[in-house]
Amino acid sequence: MTGKPTAVVLDGGNLTIDRIVAVARGRHPVDLAPEAEKRMVASVRFKDRLLDAGTPVYGVTTGFGDSANRQVSAAKAAELQRNLVRYHLNGTGPAAEPDVVRATVLIRANSLARGPSAVRPEVVHALLALLRHDVLPVIPERGSLGASGDLVPLCYVAAALIGEGEVRHRGAVRPAREALAECGVEPLVLAAKEGLALINGTAFTAAFAALALHDARELAFAAELATAMACDALRGNASHYHPYLDAAKPHPGQAASAAVIRALLRGSRLTTSYEDLLDRREPLGERHFAVQRHHIQDRYSLRCAPHVVGVLRDTVGWATRWVEVEANSSTDNPLFAADEERVHHGGNFYAGHVGQAADSLKVAAANVADLLDRQLALVVDEKFNAGLTPNLVAWQPDGDERQGLHHGFKGMQIACSSITAEALGGAAPATVFSRSTEAHNQDKVSMATTAARGARTVVGLCREVAAIHLIALAQAIDLRGAASAAPAVRAAHALLRERVPFADTDRRMDHDVRVVVELVRGGDLRRAAGVADQDAAR
Repeated sequence: MTGKPTAVVLDGGNLTIDRIVAVARGRHPVDLAPEAEKRMVASVRFKDRLLDAGTPVYGVTTGFGDSANRQVSAAKAAELQRNLVRYHLNGTGPAAEPDVVRATVLIRANSLARGPSAVRPEVVHALLALLRHDVLPVIPERGSLGASGDLVPLCYVAAALIGEGEVRHRGAVRPAREALAECGVEPLVLAAKEGLALINGTAFTAAFAALALHDARELAFAAELATAMACDALRGNASHYHPYLDAAKPHPGQAASAAVIRALLRGSRLTTSYEDLLDRREPLGERHFAVQRHHIQDRYSLRCAPHVVGVLRDTVGWATRWVEVEANSSTDNPLFAADEERVHHGGNFYAGHVGQAADSLKVAAANVADLLDRQLALVVDEKFNAGLTPNLVAWQPDGDERQGLHHGFKGMQIACSSITAEALGGAAPATVFSRSTEAHNQDKVSMATTAARGARTVVGLCREVAAIHLIALAQAIDLRGAASAAPAVRAAHALLRERVPFADTDRRMDHDVRVVVELVRGGDLRRAAGVADQDAAR
């Protein structure tokens, strides 16, 4: 019997990718650390002293952006914040998925919990109330430049807090004020700086990036499993994954990937080795030339798989560090250093690191999709698949009336190739497409939100490629003889067969793809094969 999930306690510095995902997808409870409340109160008191003294502070008693030279009185500061939220409510495109919205709210709450943003603890508690009751602001995906923060998308969060706009709640889209009232939550009345603090940050960008990074870890394993299954199915050379090679070129991701493939292939009676192939060779004798029946090296899509998947693993490693730094940072402007009684105006809202991480993740993930697509091309092609049937059609004896009527995985390969091409096209960097906007105040922007949304999309496409390939490989393992496959491969194959039947005739497979996509996304195949999530234990 399992107990209640452990609460995530926000102190402004302890969010990890796994904690973000736990809240975004597992609905873990979230609390605010008492020491965070003390820091927040200290900066609010400092801000209030500045207001009482009539000191102009950007975004508190001045306009925004190029209107920073227009000062208003302290009495107008709260109204200024409400207007700031309203005039950015112009997003377009599809609404962000619930896990993205939860991650956004969590990351913004954690950032404000650090203290220097000069917002009351009530603001963070209001954000946590959205999570507690699963009242999710409807946030259009498009409209953020990723500099000056995610102004447009985060305004939809701020609007929900003040009882405006729409939210998803209990399976329906409803007015925010109505949903808050039903949950017993009072709409927030914004004080000076609080509207700006809510929207002038990178939480929406970081949410997409965090979820994409988590999913990319499972994608890396799926690619390693596919490589091991392909090696079994094609009677490949397992010597290509020998640890000596990793020691000779010690990239950590390459070594980790090869180690996973080795573990998956341990005990296989289908794979060969360099030594096996030497034993099978036909001696030259007195001749000067002979054509051997067996290649001593496999094609690159098998032999170099750790070098491709390893890049993804290493990218996930450093990109995770960058995104976790972002999620545990004060990303708005200005910041209030209460201990030194000084206001710092800067550009921490600029999401350059997250954008670079997301663009790099897209490239690494798309390369994995291309790798798997090339493996699939070998497996289905009778010229290269070491004696398997054309397109993996079920074995049919001579004279069987079904001969010639079925085409197996021909259509699946076509779909896989199309999805791979889309992933490769989406891997182009977004962060180089800066735009000058807002009267040239925002004259160099990060475009990180576009990059992070793209990373989510590319990783999702790659997961579909992996699913199609794994279904084909399960068929190939059956045709080759599952009893001789490596034990870990057999375990993964068994799970696939629980959910997806052997294709003995032509049939639709779109449902199968959706099922296996979820097995990859949720880590079910990794657990079935007995492989731990190495990255989660960092």
